[in-house]
Amino acid sequence: MRNLSLKQLQAVAAVAKLGTMTRAAQELNVTSAALYARIRQLEEEAGLLLFDRTPNGLKPTDAGREMLWAIDSINTVLETCADRLRTLKGGAGGRVAMGVVSTAKYFTPRAIAGFVETHPGVEINLSVGNRGETVEALRNYEIDFAIMGRPPRDFAIEAEKLGPHPLVLIAAPSNPLAGRRNIPREELADQPFFVREDGSGTRTVFEEFISGIIIRRAKLGIDTGSNETIKQAVMAGLGIALLSAHTVAAEVESGRIVLLDVEGLPIRRDWYVVRRADKVLGPAASAFWDYLSRDGARCLPRLDAVRAMTAGAAP
Repeated sequence: MRNLSLKQLQAVAAVAKLGTMTRAAQELNVTSAALYARIRQLEEEAGLLLFDRTPNGLKPTDAGREMLWAIDSINTVLETCADRLRTLKGGAGGRVAMGVVSTAKYFTPRAIAGFVETHPGVEINLSVGNRGETVEALRNYEIDFAIMGRPPRDFAIEAEKLGPHPLVLIAAPSNPLAGRRNIPREELADQPFFVREDGSGTRTVFEEFISGIIIRRAKLGIDTGSNETIKQAVMAGLGIALLSAHTVAAEVESGRIVLLDVEGLPIRRDWYVVRRADKVLGPAASAFWDYLSRDGARCLPRLDAVRAMTAGAAP
């Protein structure tokens, strides 16, 4: 039955409903001969008769009823497909492939929650990586869009600014630099540093900030690709680190981490939502993009300590 077509199935359904070839042909707007040829071809392929001739017209045989079951199943699938397409067209359903740099994972769930509240039928596939990994996912069309701190420049993109992304220097409350004001950068040379891995956007900003100063790396082998591990090491008093303020907002608020008031800090950057310029977004992804462009800034953590530092008050 590999050559089975929808036209043949429609012919079976029409004959079963109307009982004669003539009336079925009229409904399908074909000749009786053409309709008979469709039915006959099906019977030859199946090796079974599909209809019995009775005084009350043509009636489906067991084989014919199997064909009718297949027709009902196909119609159900087609109706379901049509419903899903209408849902996709309206942006109420579908999937969104979203990438975020690891630093953005601290506020991205809040943004997702805000979006799915009004689009509960949309499935979000979230991938988290460092900046290099996220850029490659964009480049290779693996994701619809990404949230990152610095859009790529080596291929055409579209970007919308979400909001401020300050980077701060963190230390344990017991650190001798804690509480001091306007610390010269040169004094950081005596501090053990935890540094993010190559390919991280935070690592790039750190290297720009520390340019011209020879620093010491912390004497602890840890996964520097993890903000959480770095924060725990800093809280334990094992060193200091430059991280996104959004990754440490909760710890600063609770007093487990302090911000060091160093000249040139905090470093001002911005968050962006980024996609390839030639990437055509589906309705669901387009709706999420619009939501982030419009309301994404409200999902960023509060940074009272950073604002206080900037205003000249103690953090």
